[in-house]
Amino acid sequence: MTEVLARLERYYDAVPRAAARAEDFGPLTLFVREGIGWPYYARPALGADGRVGRADVDKVRERQRALGVPECFEWVAETTPGLREAAEASGLHVHAHPLMALDPGATGAAPVPVDGVDVRVLEPGDPAFAGAITVPHLAFAHPGTAIGPAGTSELDAARVLHAAPAALSAAEARVKDGLTVHAAAVDGTTALCAGQYNPVGEVCEIVAVGTLPSARRRGLALAVTSVLVAHARARGMGTVFLSAGDEDVARIYGRIGFRRVGTALIAEPAAG
Repeated sequence: MTEVLARLERYYDAVPRAAARAEDFGPLTLFVREGIGWPYYARPALGADGRVGRADVDKVRERQRALGVPECFEWVAETTPGLREAAEASGLHVHAHPLMALDPGATGAAPVPVDGVDVRVLEPGDPAFAGAITVPHLAFAHPGTAIGPAGTSELDAARVLHAAPAALSAAEARVKDGLTVHAAAVDGTTALCAGQYNPVGEVCEIVAVGTLPSARRRGLALAVTSVLVAHARARGMGTVFLSAGDEDVARIYGRIGFRRVGTALIAEPAAG
């Protein structure tokens, strides 16, 4: 395992612990969300020897079903190569994503905003904050990079669910506690694209970067990512990484200095 991947393994084990409890299943750890927010997943236990069998996966899936949480596993292919076979033997679908880390000298300077859109880091109380924690849900519900029909009216409707007072308060509390940094591309008070990073020590992962489907193909995701990178670097983050959706998206992130270091794998039940 390279030193970069070793740092990522330590990060992957540490970051969920601020908002989840960890349940031990031998070579696997299941993180269970405590309170409001994105559900977590199971992954290889830190320090395990990498040997995982179908029976291990089956035990975790049984626990996930009992808890009513997604039957989801996430790991790095190069670090735990045997988990893919075990997950597939258990009946899960595995999909791969380029795992990318920022070159040491890259700063992620933001591209020029498009059409007057303001790309900025958000603080609690920002009028765009509720939209910013909502727009990734819409983006991921309509995957891909093609322009789609979901627009501001759908964003307003989804905000009632995803940015309800308790959810908004919890997200803002994480910002105040230094656990999460949000950025968004904002038109007026509407977040057209948003993302975040979660720091642990000098390592952070950029996650949940999503664009409102009707606002795609304008370079907004790259602009938001660049602002997050610049903020992370200014905060002293020595290792900044992300998982790209596919090879086309990976090439876009390559423009601001990200380079492939591995393959992120996600296992979950097949759709339908």
